[in-house]
Amino acid sequence: MTHIIETHQLTKAYNSLKAVDKLDITVESGEIFGLLGPNGAGKTTTISMLCTILKPTSGTATVNGFDIVKEAMQVRKSIGIVFQDPSVDDRMTGRENLLMHANLYGVPTSEQNNRINNVLKLVELEERADDLTRTYSGGMRRRLELARGLIHYPKVLFLDEPTIGLDPQTRDHVWKYVRELKEAHDITVVLTTHYMDEADRLSDRIAIMDYGKIIALDTSSKLKETLEGDVITVKADNLEALLSVITEKMGLQKAHMVDDALEITVQNGKSLLPRIVDMATQNKIYVESIRLREPNLEDVFLHYTGRTIRPDTTKELHGLAEARRRAAAR
Repeated sequence: MTHIIETHQLTKAYNSLKAVDKLDITVESGEIFGLLGPNGAGKTTTISMLCTILKPTSGTATVNGFDIVKEAMQVRKSIGIVFQDPSVDDRMTGRENLLMHANLYGVPTSEQNNRINNVLKLVELEERADDLTRTYSGGMRRRLELARGLIHYPKVLFLDEPTIGLDPQTRDHVWKYVRELKEAHDITVVLTTHYMDEADRLSDRIAIMDYGKIIALDTSSKLKETLEGDVITVKADNLEALLSVITEKMGLQKAHMVDDALEITVQNGKSLLPRIVDMATQNKIYVESIRLREPNLEDVFLHYTGRTIRPDTTKELHGLAEARRRAAAR
């Protein structure tokens, strides 16, 4: 397959803080490529460089064969972007927003109406096309942004946290549109998200990112297979004592405290359930609940980092913002 995006040691630093650290990835033409990680991992910084919004500190990258620094204009003509923050003009109608974007991207006047009608149909906004976007729901605005990102038929569509702040039903609808957009226009989609289910359901391949680095990259199924086992989740009245019993007396080393439970990755999990309950009872530990499931991407992240994807990253984000502010002031 053709590599439509390639990065080589791509780095973005703010003084001593590396938001993206020597990134080496390739994205195949026609795939949905997911960048999965917590807030502050470097996902948005990565796509901001690929979209030519930010210049890299070092390293190189190409998008659709064009260098992101030396051939920035050609890169911009090759891509569509749906930003994390809302970016439609709510003083204009949906159709006017699309027309403005078509003009900005040089879509031939003879093709504009046809393209606008096509993308409006694709995201099911034909009936609201001539209403002011300030009357749109959050989900409708997101769909309009998807349509706008496609009006010039880009080779690559970048989606930065496309469903953040949306309710579950609207998120499902956006996922449906993303898949349909990819198929209808034969485009490559690069998706950033911190939602496990979003990365799992949409992405052909997933790069798990943390502290500016890619820590694992493969299909969702192969990433889960690296754990080689089932996951047992136990809630008990004394989790620390249970962890000691699990690791020291039962010899099960892949055990972690996650929120208010203990998660254990094991082979043949079904046969171990009664043993865990028996050992807990013998050590006067009351088991409130125990369940068995297959590994998910949260488990993969925990396996590679030793923590979940949900920790509070406020300090990291404040540090990054402060570093950016100081760099801009120089």
